[in-house]
Order: sequence, then C-alpha cells, then structure tokens
Amino acid sequence: MKRIGVLIVGAGPTGLTLACDLARRGVAFRIVEKAPQLFIGSRAKGLQPRTLEVFDDLGVIDAVKGGGAPFPPFRLYSGREIVWERSLEEMLRLPPAAPRRDAPHPRTWLIPQWRTDAILHDRLVALGGHVETSTALEGLVQEDGGVVATIVRDGVAETILADWVVGADGGRSFVRKAAGFTFEGETNTEEHTLIGDVRVKGLQGEACHILTKAGDVASRFSLWNLPQSEHYQLVVTMAAGDTPELTLGSVRALLAERSGRTDIELDDLRWISLYRINVRMVDRLRIGRVLLAGDAAHVHSSAGGQGLNTGVQDAYNLGWKLAAASQSPRGEALIDTYDEERLPVAAHVLGLTSKLHRAGFQPPPSWSASSIDQLDISYRSSSLAFDDRTCASRLAAGDRAPDAVLPGGGRVFDVLLRGPHFSVLAFGERPLASLGAVRVERIREPLEPYGVSEGFVVVRPDGHVGAISSSAVAIRDYLERVGALPV
Repeated sequence: MKRIGVLIVGAGPTGLTLACDLARRGVAFRIVEKAPQLFIGSRAKGLQPRTLEVFDDLGVIDAVKGGGAPFPPFRLYSGREIVWERSLEEMLRLPPAAPRRDAPHPRTWLIPQWRTDAILHDRLVALGGHVETSTALEGLVQEDGGVVATIVRDGVAETILADWVVGADGGRSFVRKAAGFTFEGETNTEEHTLIGDVRVKGLQGEACHILTKAGDVASRFSLWNLPQSEHYQLVVTMAAGDTPELTLGSVRALLAERSGRTDIELDDLRWISLYRINVRMVDRLRIGRVLLAGDAAHVHSSAGGQGLNTGVQDAYNLGWKLAAASQSPRGEALIDTYDEERLPVAAHVLGLTSKLHRAGFQPPPSWSASSIDQLDISYRSSSLAFDDRTCASRLAAGDRAPDAVLPGGGRVFDVLLRGPHFSVLAFGERPLASLGAVRVERIREPLEPYGVSEGFVVVRPDGHVGAISSSAVAIRDYLERVGALPV
C-alpha cells in the first residue's frame, strides 16, 4: 500500500489552491477529481480583494488580472428601456472603490470560475503537480497514524495510506459523509435558482443586465457579461414549484416571459444547473486525520460573492499547517488551530450571506465594505495569536498583515511577505539574533498601518500577524512554538 502525505479530494478552487500551496512547500500529495475534467461553468465569478492577495502570493495574479475585469455596473431594464444603472458599490451601499495604501488589490474582480480553475491548474502543473481526473474516492477508514483511502479510476481500485485527507469535494462531499461529520442547517424550500452560461446577441455594453417586463426585480432574468467571452452567465430565481427543463429552448422561453423582448438571441448553452439554496455547516473541520475545506464544510447563498473566496481562505490557512505537520510531530498541534480559526469565519459568512439574500436589492444602510472584501477577517482569539503589549494599537495579533510602502522603497507585500515563509518586521533598533529561514526586515521608521515604533511583528505564512512584542526572546519562543525555528 502506497503512503502519501496529503490526499486532496476535489479539484475546484479550494482543492487547487491547497495543492498549489503544498506543491511550492515540497509536501508530498495527490489531488483527485471524480469528474473527467475541471469545472466548465462560470458559477463563482467574483474574487474578493483578500483572495486576490492569496493568488498574488501563489504566483497567479497576473493571469487572474489578465483573464478578468472590474465588476461592471448593474443595469435594470423595463422592456427595452433602461430604468437605472448602478455600480457594485452603489448596489451594496459601499464607498466608491479607490486605491488603498494597505491593500494592493482593493476591488472585487470578475472572472468566470472555469478560468480561475484553469489558471490554478496551470500553476499546479508548473510547480510539478497534476490533477488525477476521473478518479473517485470510494472508501475512507481511519487507522492509527493515517487514513486508508480507496480511490477508483476506470473501474480499477487503488488503496493508499494518507497522513491526512482533505475533503474539498463540494456541498455533497463524500469525505464529509464517510468521515462522519454532521452538516446542520436548512434548505430554502420556497425558491430555487437556474444558472448557466449561454452565448448572447442583442445586448449593448458590459453590465449585469437585469431584464424585466415592467421593472419588477422579483421576476427578473439576469445576464452577466463575462470578460473576454461571448457567453454570459444567466441567473433566474423562481418559485420552488416552477421546474424548467434544463434546455436552451426552456431558457429562451423564460427570457421572453420575463423580459418581453424578442431582440435578444441566445444560443450555445454550454453549462446549466438548477439548485436550491442550502445554509449548512459542520460543527468541526477535523475528525482525526480527516479535514474539510470550502463547500464541503459550509454552504450558503451566493449573495455577496463569498463562497469561492471562503474556500480559498480555508485552503490558505491549512496549507502551511499541513506543511509543518509533515516536517515535525510538533507541527501536528497546528492542525487543531485550523478548526479554531476557520470555523468562526464560516459561521460569520453563513449569517452574512443569509442577511444579504433576504435584503435583495436593498442592503442594510449600516453596511461595511469589510464585510464583503474579507480584508478584516481576523484570528485574534486564536491560540496562535500572541501580543504582550500593555497598550495595543489598531493592529493586533491575528489580524491580516496590511500592505504598506517601506521607507527604503518597495512594499511590504512584495519585499517581505510573498512566499511560503514566516516574516518578522523589526521596528526600531532593538537587537534580534539570526532567525534562520525566517525573513527579517529592519524598519527604522514607523509604518502607519502597523502602529509599532519599537518592537517586532511576526507575520505567518498565510499573511496574518502571529505575534507582536518588544521582546526578542518572546519572538524567538513564538517562532519555535509554531515550528518556524528548530527547538
């Protein structure tokens, strides 16, 4: 029986992100996908600013930027007449998108999921990995020191022993069911949503075209422009009792019924799906040596564009911890912090997206951009957050490390944080002994987002602040505890 460090089940954005992170860290893994190819639909098309930072670190930001575009405006029609046109920020009652000193990618980015998946896959191949398609996990048994997994390809079964199994296999996760995770929540039984990709002629301008007969958004037919494509994403929400056929003819009939227009031509329906909104999550992310990430662990409304992004953040949080566990038995303790840090985030996202879904086109007046862009996700309550200051600044251990311009030129993200390592920002003149592979940047002038004039800030490999202290001894102790330095 072959042994492998990590078996990743599912090659969507979550699984591919984790695979890329493990590959660049030299962790032995396999990634299997039961489908014969990567996903072909545009489904999760919005990348939030924090996800763009992750993709920047993984080396795919240029491809992502080149394959997408800023979100176009929303345009409501009554028949052929345009009733209004609003930006994404206006729709969500957010301030206009503008450059930020602390964030290199401040805007939500529109890119079809199939293209995101392809970019991540290309990066994985460049890192020496590959996806085993048409390969299904059909058995999972936990034993002392590993997980016995049975995978099947072309009717041929193979049994492997994995140190860890990560289920990134979606809302109907086999891994979740086989390992015995609960998945509590509810299903929206009042409505379901038709979504697909179709070629469109007859619409002018790049927009989310909200087509209606008389301006009633409750009976809309939406067509989203997709960058660099003749295809649009169609989205139609309908009562649970309405069950259309998943055919081009049915989609054309729905368009005519809801918009009253005959000048818009639809053809080449390349992907279509009908789904109900489930709001569910597990009560833990780890059972033994089996872990869950992405939709396998939490599902919710697509409102607010959080799903893919939350899965990517799961993978990014988990990757460096699995690498530490593969290098030292002490690193296994870090795996427990995955559940500790990410489960509260999942619960928050479920509440956020449910609130947005109920609000529809009228989000709450008190809305905050940080609720959407995921830049304010913090692990302040984590056992990995160490801060011994008596007078705290705005930035605390557990927060995302902000970007900033360094006094000597360059930016924190570019000079210091990009890569799979721990980093230390050493502010002022306090001495700090060599920290081996940990990257250290001496900063003799205050950086406004950090609020530290004398002392040290440890940044974890996932870009979150691990520790803040004025003591070099405390910083070394912390780095030893998290496996960044040998004991």
